[in-house]
Amino acid sequence: MTPAFALENVALEGNFVRLEPYEESIKTAVGAALDCDAAAWDLFAMSGQGAHFEKWWRDLNEQTARGNWIAYAIRDRATQAVVGTSSFLNIKKERQTVEIGATFLHPEVRSGYVNAESKLLMLRHAFASGARRVELLTDARNARSQAAIAKLGAVREGVLRRDRMTWTGHVRDSVLFAITDLDWPDVRTRLASRLASMNARTSTSQGDQAI
Repeated sequence: MTPAFALENVALEGNFVRLEPYEESIKTAVGAALDCDAAAWDLFAMSGQGAHFEKWWRDLNEQTARGNWIAYAIRDRATQAVVGTSSFLNIKKERQTVEIGATFLHPEVRSGYVNAESKLLMLRHAFASGARRVELLTDARNARSQAAIAKLGAVREGVLRRDRMTWTGHVRDSVLFAITDLDWPDVRTRLASRLASMNARTSTSQGDQAI
């Protein structure tokens, strides 16, 4: 019998960030967070910047309604601002496989805790829901993204040549990474350790400011 795999479309709460499913009440905040860094958007299959946002919002919500996708706004708990987005996509219940992608972070938060904890929350949710494999794909031109995915502990499995077309018309090669249920305990420990270190530094900084 195939093990059950069912992802619920629920909010995911961490120490640093909260991942909130797309709904109308946060639409404006999401649009504002994505309206920057045109060069980064050129690497995406769809653009969520500026005039493209309405189609982005509509398409992701339609895919979510079909059960193929779960789109999240990423809220920084320290500032209460929406600072980006990430999604579960290509949800394949019969294979217990899902992809984490369509991730865009505002440039101001790319080097801190936001990505690490967002990925920890999403991976935890996926594996707790019965996933056997979580895939992460990125444009072969995007060295920063590849480094960030590798830092999570994902295994680089290869390059999918001429895998998909970006919204600009470029036919991209995609670098495929994956984390399996067998990898997950070590990945979880690594991410939890990174976040604990960040939390300690944040607490020390706040204490210094109070002196």
